[in-house]
Amino acid sequence: MDEIKIIIVDDHQLIVNGLRAMLEPIKGFKIIGEANDGEEAVLKADDLKPDVIIMDISMPILSGIEATRQILEKNPQIKILALTQHEESEYVIQIINAGGYGYLLKNSRKEEFIEAIFSVFKGEKYFSKKISNLLLSNLLQDKKTETKENLTKITLTKREQEITKKIAEEMSNQQIADNLNISLRTVETHRRNIMQKLNVKSAVSLVRYAVQNQLISLE
Repeated sequence: MDEIKIIIVDDHQLIVNGLRAMLEPIKGFKIIGEANDGEEAVLKADDLKPDVIIMDISMPILSGIEATRQILEKNPQIKILALTQHEESEYVIQIINAGGYGYLLKNSRKEEFIEAIFSVFKGEKYFSKKISNLLLSNLLQDKKTETKENLTKITLTKREQEITKKIAEEMSNQQIADNLNISLRTVETHRRNIMQKLNVKSAVSLVRYAVQNQLISLE
């Protein structure tokens, strides 16, 4: 396998030096450059065309997230692996949306770090175990919230939607009955049930609620 050309980006030179010392002895890795801020990273990426960039997130001048976005606009073949102390899910989502291929915490084990570099180089997404658990936890919470919202969502039957639309068109109960070929009592019953279901007390409120919540369309 050809050597994996790597650029290290971090605003702390001690970390850059430590990463270089750790990676350079590993067969298959070649450190071809380093940068101390996002803007410099964009320039180095365009000039050196690395295979993988190890990218810090919080940096001066240009953040790692914005640097990732700019780098990949010009060089979409580069694989970017975020290496950061931030464990918050919003950072993970932002780096993914920017095009990043992986996310590691700075306290990750050396073996996991090496595995992550090989993985993203091959085009595989890689997230540390802690980050993977965080993403899964957030996904399950979102699903739980979505399920709860679906259970409480108010829906109108097809007939109720028809009658609500007629009310919105300012038709009287008798006109609705004649138009739908049903009895006046049926219309009155449906109207009462709709207002109870939507917890409104007037025709104006009924129509406003139904339109705002997309229960009907007036097109």
